[in-house]
Amino acid sequence: MKQFTKSFTQQESIPDTGIEAAVEVMRSGRLHRYNTLPDEKSETDLLELEFAEYMGVPYALACSSGGYALHVAMRAAGVEAGDKVLCNAFTLAPVPGAIHNSGAVPVLIDVAEDYCIDLDDLEQKAEASGAKYLMLSHMRGHLADMDRIMAICERYNLFLIEDCAHTMGASWNGKKSGTFGDVACFSTQTYKHINSGEGGFLTTRHPEVMARAIMHSGSYMLFERHFAAPPKEVFEQIRYETPNYSGRMDNLRAAILRPQLADLETQCERWNSRYRILETLFNQSSAINIPARPDAEHFVASSIQFSLPGFTADEIQDVVKRCGERGVILKWFGDDIPRDYTSRYDSWRYIEDMPQLPKTEKILSTLLDMRIPLTFSEDDCTLIGEIIVEVVNG
Repeated sequence: MKQFTKSFTQQESIPDTGIEAAVEVMRSGRLHRYNTLPDEKSETDLLELEFAEYMGVPYALACSSGGYALHVAMRAAGVEAGDKVLCNAFTLAPVPGAIHNSGAVPVLIDVAEDYCIDLDDLEQKAEASGAKYLMLSHMRGHLADMDRIMAICERYNLFLIEDCAHTMGASWNGKKSGTFGDVACFSTQTYKHINSGEGGFLTTRHPEVMARAIMHSGSYMLFERHFAAPPKEVFEQIRYETPNYSGRMDNLRAAILRPQLADLETQCERWNSRYRILETLFNQSSAINIPARPDAEHFVASSIQFSLPGFTADEIQDVVKRCGERGVILKWFGDDIPRDYTSRYDSWRYIEDMPQLPKTEKILSTLLDMRIPLTFSEDDCTLIGEIIVEVVNG
């Protein structure tokens, strides 16, 4: 019987250049981003400039986490207590958590068969709710039809915040994920596309939004030391009315991230080559459904999702158990009990007036998820795919 023995949580090591840069920061003792000489650019400043250049946007802010970036994005955009924010029902808990943290109310949108946000439901609820904000989660790296998303945003005057935790390096029709909306948020948590343990970015093209975000991040009155930022004149009024939420990134994490960002495109190709191996094997089983990715979508597949249509909850749990016994770790998004990083929308019980979303529940009831760390070789992915197909086919 085929068996897999590698860890699904073991990531590649930090590049040597990142380790050397981090050691240099530690030797200097200057870990705080503002511990600089006049006009000196810290590691965090350099990272922000490089990320802004990579994204093709004017402003970037390095944050303590992706979840913090989501919260600050809403605050900087003007979200107030009681405001309604449209968001995916199929997402990870930090997304509705960030909305709740801002005092706003999540309006949950169904998931579609392709695992993206249901655009018909989005349009209907945008009209019915009167919401002025959409937090669009590109969940597990799946990009919805961004042309239609933008048409909906324009029709209903929605301020779009893109949650790009799983789509750094991805694009739709050649336009980078995170450059469609008004604000974009990224994560550099260990299991994302670049790894600093915890961390994130906020990007925007709006000067006042970025100025507020910088103030929120804990700049005190040191905002002039930001280089991927609007001019100091933009800060003149808001500096008196914008609270400090202290969520800065430090120079140690920035030093670790800079070489990873420089190598991101190569890493994306490596993830996708592994994904394609698994996709090909899954498509050979009539029991497994894996949605075809649109030609317009250039994705970054650091994980893979697939469905087992017609399987009962007990049968899904049996597949997860038997794959686990053979070393292949799967997560089930349909479980009514939150486990690890997975949770179904109805487990977020702090949301008032929780809706019933039978379509979402049906789709999630057979949806499985698996990480694809780059510590796995292409041969490893072949073995993993063969094990899953054997288990599913019985």
